[in-house]
Amino acid sequence: MSRGDEQSSRGSSLQRQQRYRRGLSAEVIAAGYLMLRGHLILARRYKTPLGEIDLICLKRGRVAFIEVKSRNTRDACEASITPRLRQRVRRAADLWLARHPRYHQHQLGFDVVFVTPWRVPVHIANAL
Repeated sequence: MSRGDEQSSRGSSLQRQQRYRRGLSAEVIAAGYLMLRGHLILARRYKTPLGEIDLICLKRGRVAFIEVKSRNTRDACEASITPRLRQRVRRAADLWLARHPRYHQHQLGFDVVFVTPWRVPVHIANAL
């Protein structure tokens, strides 16, 4: 591997680590915000073979499967919500529900929380 290739792979690895840390930070901020608003966090970073759900919350008989997006602007957050992402979250939610039958009778929601710098997080119910 040439020196340029090494620097390039280190650079992309560093960027990947920064994105990972930014995502973790956004999820912590979103979870804290939701808890202040009365949500009980049932799961964080719930991984399945079909995908990951950032947060699973319960509030007043409603289970919400929540995708957290952190970008520099709300428009960028909104643009990151794709049909593929919606499908991934719904499939992962189906698996979670299969493993947690006591929540079958609860109302279900597919929400997003947008985290942008120096702003209060924005929680949008039923956005997915």
